Amino acid sequence: MPGKPPAKSTTQSPAKPVRPNAPITYRDAGVDIDAGNALVDAIKPLVKATRRPGADADLGGFGGLFDLKRAGFKDPILVAANDGVGTKLMIAIESGIHDTVGIDLVAMCVNDLVVQGAEPLFFLDYFATGKLDVAVARDVIAGIAAGCREAGCALIGGETAEMPGLYKRHDYDLAGFCVGAVERDEILPRADIEIGDVLLGLPSAGVHSNGFSLVRRLVAEENLDWGHAAPWAPGTTLGHALLTPTRIYVKSALAAIRATGGGSAHGAVKGLSHITGGGLSENIPRVMPAGLAAHVDLDAISVPPVFGWLARAGRLDATELLRTFNCGIGMVVIADKDRADEVILALRAAGEQPIALGHVEAGRGIMSSAKGKGCAEAVRYSGRLAPA
Repeated sequence: MPGKPPAKSTTQSPAKPVRPNAPITYRDAGVDIDAGNALVDAIKPLVKATRRPGADADLGGFGGLFDLKRAGFKDPILVAANDGVGTKLMIAIESGIHDTVGIDLVAMCVNDLVVQGAEPLFFLDYFATGKLDVAVARDVIAGIAAGCREAGCALIGGETAEMPGLYKRHDYDLAGFCVGAVERDEILPRADIEIGDVLLGLPSAGVHSNGFSLVRRLVAEENLDWGHAAPWAPGTTLGHALLTPTRIYVKSALAAIRATGGGSAHGAVKGLSHITGGGLSENIPRVMPAGLAAHVDLDAISVPPVFGWLARAGRLDATELLRTFNCGIGMVVIADKDRADEVILALRAAGEQPIALGHVEAGRGIMSSAKGKGCAEAVRYSGRLAPA
C-alpha cells in the first residue's frame, strides 16, 4: 500500500532575510542569542539576592552547585518537587502583569516540600516563550527571586527557551524545580496520627494557582475584561485581584515545627497538607493513615469573597467548590491532640492566623479520590460553606 505523502509544514519563519541570497541566521529564524545574554545580565542581581548558606556560586556554569554540609544538616533526606502555574499565566500574559506569577511558581513547589517537613534549599526555573521579551522575562524572574527569598531558598540556575512556532509570539510558560532537605527522623507526615488529633487551617490569599481554567471560563461568561473592577473587590482590577500570588507557608510552618519539638516523635506537629488542585476534599486524605479520616467544620472557614463570586457566576455547589478551590484554606496542619494550643501559639508567633478546622476521626469506610494516592477515607464535612 503506498504511503501517505509527507505533511506540509505549517510553521512559518518569524522573519525573512532582507536581501535575496543573504545568510539566514538564528535570529532570522526567531531566536535571539543576544537577547538571552541580556536577560542573564539583567537577572544576575536578582539571583545574587537569593544566596543562602550552601549556595554562593554565580550564574554561568553548566549546572548549579549546592553544599549540603554548609546548610547544617546531619543526616538529611533530600526532597524534590516540581510544578507550574497553569492557566493563571494566561491572565498575566493578557493583562500585562508579569511580576507575581514567579512567586506562584516558587510557592507551588516549596509548599509541597514543607509538608514533608523539608526546608527548601535551592530552586531552578524554566521559562519558555515564542519571542523573548527581556523586560517581561525579567519581571517574571524578579517574582521567582522574590518567592525564593520568602521561602529561604537559593535560585541557583534555570533555562530560558525561545521557541518560535511552538508558542505564540508573546506567550510564555513556566516550570519550577525545587530541592529541600529534612533530617531522617523528622520526615512528615508521621505514622502516629491518631483519632482526636486537631486540624488547623492557615488562610489562603485567594484562589492561589489552581482552578484557573474554570476561573477564566467564568470571566468570559460574565463578559468581563482584566481591566474591569473585580466584582468582589471594586477597588482593584480583575486582573490584579486574580493575580494575587499564592501564599508561601515555609517559614511559618518550619518555625512552628521547630518551636514545638521538631518533626520527630517528640514534636507536636504530625503532618501538613498543601491545599492545591482537588481542594480540601482530595488533599487532606493524602496525609491520613489508613482507616482514619478528617472531619472538617465548614462553619469555621471564613470564605474569601472571590469564592462567593465564583460560586454565583458558575452556579457551583459546595461539593464542587471544595474539590476545585482552596475555599480560603491554603495549608492544613495536623497537631497532636494534647498540644494543639502549643502549635496555635507557635503559628501565631510566626505571623499566621490559624483556625480550628476540625479533627481526625475513625474512617467510616466511605472512600473518595485522594490526589496522587488513589482512594482514601473521604473527608467528612459538617456545617455549611458560606461564601461571602
